[in-house]
Amino acid sequence: MVTVTEHYDAYPYPARDPADEDKRLILGSPSRPEEMDHILWGGRRDWTQTLRILVAGGGSGDGLVQLAQRLTSAGRPYEMTYLDLSTSARAVAEARIARRGLNHVQFVTDSLLRAPDLGLFDYIDCCGVLHHLPDPDAGFAALAQACAPDGGLGFMVYAPHGRSGVYPLQAAFGALFADEPPQARLAAARALYDRLPAGHPIKRNPHLVDHHASDAGFYDLLLHSQDRAYGVGDLLETLDRTGWQLAGFCQPGLYEPERITGQPHDLAPAEAMAVAEQLRGTLKVHVGYARPKGAEAPAPRQSLDRIPHLGAPAAKVAQVVAAGRAVPIKVEGESSPVTLPPQTAPAIAGIDGRRTLAEIAARLGKDPLAFGAWWRPIEDTFMPWGLLRYSGVLRR
Repeated sequence: MVTVTEHYDAYPYPARDPADEDKRLILGSPSRPEEMDHILWGGRRDWTQTLRILVAGGGSGDGLVQLAQRLTSAGRPYEMTYLDLSTSARAVAEARIARRGLNHVQFVTDSLLRAPDLGLFDYIDCCGVLHHLPDPDAGFAALAQACAPDGGLGFMVYAPHGRSGVYPLQAAFGALFADEPPQARLAAARALYDRLPAGHPIKRNPHLVDHHASDAGFYDLLLHSQDRAYGVGDLLETLDRTGWQLAGFCQPGLYEPERITGQPHDLAPAEAMAVAEQLRGTLKVHVGYARPKGAEAPAPRQSLDRIPHLGAPAAKVAQVVAAGRAVPIKVEGESSPVTLPPQTAPAIAGIDGRRTLAEIAARLGKDPLAFGAWWRPIEDTFMPWGLLRYSGVLRR
């Protein structure tokens, strides 16, 4: 049986070439600074204070590089620790950090279960890791012990419905090729994959692409020896019993059943999220943030000193809105166009991640009450899909 460490030493995931750092920065959720601030700290974080970060199970370094580069570019102080069992994955992550000339990152080769030994962290990134542990609850609990009382966790764990076809193949490939080394397992599984019937669920699932992207992606998806998925109800229960509470999902609109039914409901929050997941049937991951259990959530802010960030080029979005056209939004791989009143276009154009709402209103010559009427539909339209966040991370 190939161990998880042997797996990632043979095929660091995701497959990355450090030379590519010269031409692009890979962005994603969790661990976008403005998103972290919005969901965990209500957009109120004092970014002049050093952010102590743990990247737990950092793999080949996507989350690590994103956070280090974004905070460096913003001129914000941080101290970051990368933690992973795989020396091969660590080597890729180190090379990517070195290629960018980034500092304030230390690398540790060890299990994330040792996270509490490294001290307390203001923010913990753990993306695509906990569901691969032999005892995921132990991983969640260890990270809870390593989190500062006012800190938080950014997570991604697998969801079941969007991964249809994965687990039967993992079981079959595991039985057939258990005694083979990683390279031989990959070659044999790839050959057999091509012989699968066209009606096999994996071949009819358009939401899975890793097995087409690279050898590392194929191995991670279909040859993993430890892999489980969480329904949203399972995830909420796991967070609760391991010392966490949900702070919010990156795209909360995915978990609102009324967006599919078109009708209001009287379901409790956890049940509503579970129903939405069942109705969608396509979620392959849950991406969000958690805070320590019992920690008080920041009170909602309605003041005009908030600083909005738009997850798309504001000028282009404003042009579309001003022309009376629908703004295309991708939701689980499908286009879900939204429309806004054309008069909101100037407010959208004013978003740059540095101006407060008050400053945007002043540029437009609007008093606060009038501006609030313009702004509310913008917030209601974009925030459920993670496209509008509040943070002062770029404010100098």
